[in-house]
Amino acid sequence: MAEDGHDWAARARAELKGRDPETLHRRTEDGIPVKPLYRAADLDGIAQLDVPPGFAPFRRGIHATMHAGRPWTIRQYGGFAMAEDTNAFFKANLAAGQTGLSVAFDLPTHRGYDSDHPEAAAEIGRAGVAIDTVEDMARLFDGIDLGSTSVSMTMSGAVLPVLAAFIVAGEEQGVAREKLTGTIQNDILKEFLVRNAYIYPPEPSLCIVGDVVEAVTRTMPRFNALSISGYHMQEAGATPVQEVAYTIADGLDYVRAALARRLDIDAFAPRLSFFFGVGLNFFQEIAKLRAARIVWAERMAAFAPKNPASLALRMHCQTSGVSLVAQEPRNNMMRTAIEALAAVLGGTQSLHTNGFDEALGLPSAEAVRLARNTQHILAEETDLTHVADPLGGSYYVESLTASLAEAIRVEVSRIEEAGGMARFIAGGEARRAIAEAAARRQARIDSGAAAVIGLNRHVDPATKPSGREQDFIDYGAMRRRQIDRLDAVRAKRDAKAVTAALDRLSEAAAQDPSQPGRNVPGLLDLAIDAMRVRATVGEVSNALERVFGRHRAPSPVVTGVYGETSDGHRDFMVVRKAVTALSARVGRVPRLLVVKLGQDGHDRGAGAIAGGFADLGFEVRLAPLFRTPAEAARLALEWPADIIGISSHGGGHGELVPALMRALREGGGTMPAVCGGVVPEADRPALIQAGIAQIFGPGTSVIEAARGVLALL
Repeated sequence: MAEDGHDWAARARAELKGRDPETLHRRTEDGIPVKPLYRAADLDGIAQLDVPPGFAPFRRGIHATMHAGRPWTIRQYGGFAMAEDTNAFFKANLAAGQTGLSVAFDLPTHRGYDSDHPEAAAEIGRAGVAIDTVEDMARLFDGIDLGSTSVSMTMSGAVLPVLAAFIVAGEEQGVAREKLTGTIQNDILKEFLVRNAYIYPPEPSLCIVGDVVEAVTRTMPRFNALSISGYHMQEAGATPVQEVAYTIADGLDYVRAALARRLDIDAFAPRLSFFFGVGLNFFQEIAKLRAARIVWAERMAAFAPKNPASLALRMHCQTSGVSLVAQEPRNNMMRTAIEALAAVLGGTQSLHTNGFDEALGLPSAEAVRLARNTQHILAEETDLTHVADPLGGSYYVESLTASLAEAIRVEVSRIEEAGGMARFIAGGEARRAIAEAAARRQARIDSGAAAVIGLNRHVDPATKPSGREQDFIDYGAMRRRQIDRLDAVRAKRDAKAVTAALDRLSEAAAQDPSQPGRNVPGLLDLAIDAMRVRATVGEVSNALERVFGRHRAPSPVVTGVYGETSDGHRDFMVVRKAVTALSARVGRVPRLLVVKLGQDGHDRGAGAIAGGFADLGFEVRLAPLFRTPAEAARLALEWPADIIGISSHGGGHGELVPALMRALREGGGTMPAVCGGVVPEADRPALIQAGIAQIFGPGTSVIEAARGVLALL
């Protein structure tokens, strides 16, 4: 019997009809135990529980009054087609109550290609806005006062020309760079780890990060030079401990890079920001955000800052994209609302909520409005903003916060002992760990062990995915207009001045290439000079590429995890037996080539298929990222593959997939090809006509896809 006289275990056994309440214990995906009951004794030994918000280690928030004094900033991440299209979207959102802008750039811009580059053709204006010139940036913010509007830009690979174009557009609007407010992501380490929107190899890429941090710190007091992102790690499959530990380790590498440039810790640390994803494990996500603040404050204390703000982890959050499903998409409204509530209770400073139909394509106007209103309802109807940290002191939340913080500490220490995050990423362990977590999660969804309502539980057979009307954009016409504008800028500018500015940039980038930690000065300022005379984003990127080269990373297949998690599940065993029987009939195992085409680096889906099919008995090759259709066809023919699996996420499938099928036919290839990922219903007839044998939409299990492939073989 407990000391308070309440024998909870006896009462629980009675309610459970004699079953031991220990059976209700579970573990999180990081292995942290979770009990069915928490009491005051669970808080014994947890330090600083009584420290109020606004004081280190900021368990309860970085501001004294938190949302009671100032609600979080409502941001909606957006960008599509041409600059004026996104400008209209921004203005409508600002008029509807949005309080900050977040820009999504298209994939060619991320990868440093102008819109007339042959490798950019299929993806201009898809999954983001196309920005080639200062004129495009001016159109993007036409009628929006950059002196009073906070602008966040998700850009790391082409950070120099994009930030330079933004600064010049501000100048020409009459806003000096020191008056600009906002954030540039500039987080290249996470690109090498998960998102893959990099351009140059790691060493010069880190040099660029340091240059931007130095320049912004010295000349742009209202602007943030780094948004250190865990969101993309979570989307790639990272567990909460991995997401926070890897993000903090990234941040520590960046802090050391800034200190190496002789910047004072208090000059830049208060302006660092972080970006986390928020999933559906409600209390775990709240505790994760609290634990992140604690561990960051502890780690930053080692640098002996004098300003307490240097210890504070400021964060933006976004609701999960990977939790959205195409089956019964209106269920996603509830998912997003729950995730948004967790972000608020976890103490975020700003928030983006996803549209309910984003698993089907770009969000519709209705979905964007509902997503934004989700935040307005939380801020204005729920009384959430009346109390700072309303869950402070919760036995469960505080205990879980402490457990997560300790697990994060252990992982960060392991990374630091390995030489820091850059070296840890280079060794491949971090990428593999995230891929393994993603495979485990996929296997649990496919087997039904992890519930997804409408997908593997409580399924309505009458509901079909991808059923909404798509907003039609004529991307061919848009590309022609964008290229015409690019040509017009080039025709009017002083070509000699552009060449001279680009040459100066290349010369600066080439200084002292033998030094691993070289400190190349002035790259941002030189990029600004180039953009002022109307160099383009692609030309500035190419001036650096001439010196640094363009990075190409391998794409290993992570095997064993999906099979181990699925072993014994009936459907998995049946399909694996069928693959074995097929291998016996033809005299070898079937060969699958998994490929992503174009500039889309989101490879979680491709990795899940590759690893899952390998565990089912296929011989699988995962093609390196950023393949052209001709390159992919050549890989398939030279191997040769029995079937090609094309993963699509960024929207370029309408042109890239038919081009691949033509290249296969021209090379004499007869193997079938299938396509999976975000493929809107309206796009499917054209892909079938091009020769695609089957299309597997969002939410398709590895087992279901394997059955479809076996039917073709």
